[in-house]
Amino acid sequence: MTARRSPRAIRSRVYGPVPSRRLGFSLGVDIVPFKTCSYDCVYCQLGPSRKTRTRRGLFAPAAEVVSQVREVLKKKGPVDSITFSGSGEPTLHSGLGRMIREIKALTDVPVTVLTNGSLLANRDVRRGLMSADRVIPSLDAATESVFRTVNRPHPSLRLDRVLQGLADFRREYKGLFWLEIMLVKGVNDSPAHISALKKAVARLRPDKVQLNTVVRPPAEKGVKPLSSRTLERICRRFGTGCEIVTAFRGRAPKRSGSADRERVLTLIRRRPATAEDLERSLGLPRKILDALLTRLLERGGIRRVRHGGKEFFEPAIPCQRRRRKAEYKKKGNASP
Repeated sequence: MTARRSPRAIRSRVYGPVPSRRLGFSLGVDIVPFKTCSYDCVYCQLGPSRKTRTRRGLFAPAAEVVSQVREVLKKKGPVDSITFSGSGEPTLHSGLGRMIREIKALTDVPVTVLTNGSLLANRDVRRGLMSADRVIPSLDAATESVFRTVNRPHPSLRLDRVLQGLADFRREYKGLFWLEIMLVKGVNDSPAHISALKKAVARLRPDKVQLNTVVRPPAEKGVKPLSSRTLERICRRFGTGCEIVTAFRGRAPKRSGSADRERVLTLIRRRPATAEDLERSLGLPRKILDALLTRLLERGGIRRVRHGGKEFFEPAIPCQRRRRKAEYKKKGNASP
């Protein structure tokens, strides 16, 4: 007879709502193990990957994920989007389609999927996404060489097939199709490459193009953001329907409770966050939040990092980012 897991042993798959610059208050749904991805992007806020993968699997139990979403929605906090994102590429979970459908049966809150788009050539992946209200794939490269430099994909992936998968999905999908382009200074921002990206975007006909740049601590130290002026110039080249992802302005209602420490840690385990991010997302009074951050820093649970003139907080125990970087340098980007 198999022993049942205690509630404490069940990992929380839901986090936030977090203040999203694109989606408002976004309730994150994290359904794959940490850094389970088909890419190893140089700008990734989660750090480098030891390996990439394209094989799908059943990671988080679908029923467990849906149950956790249901419980969070009962609390009636501000939620503008239920967003599949977090620790890796959500389309690698073969039960994604089921989870989308069952969550949509619970609520009228739009369901969004953030994806790198690498697996859309797979018909089953495309079919699973059809019930989502909004799908936001990324497209950072329009040439094979830039693709390999900025996204560092699994060896089996080729840009022409990724582009075909995006085109097939766009043709079949009836929901909102937004395309994100992450621009890295000196990597994919040359005039020639922007022209190539513009042609690729014209083929895909997204409802919206969103330009982004490196705003959180990246996987590699040399990765730099574009200036606001450069982003604006590139945005004008793309024309109508293109926008720059701007800072989030909303704020959660003030609240506090005994679970504040775990709420803070749950959020920053998924992405580095500033104190302002945490305040807006969690609705904690600033004095309480500052005291929590001070205690976590003193106990070694988190650490400070600086990027783009801002101070971010990220996990320090176990020191995942340093360990991942050491493993990456020692073993290289091995792929299954």
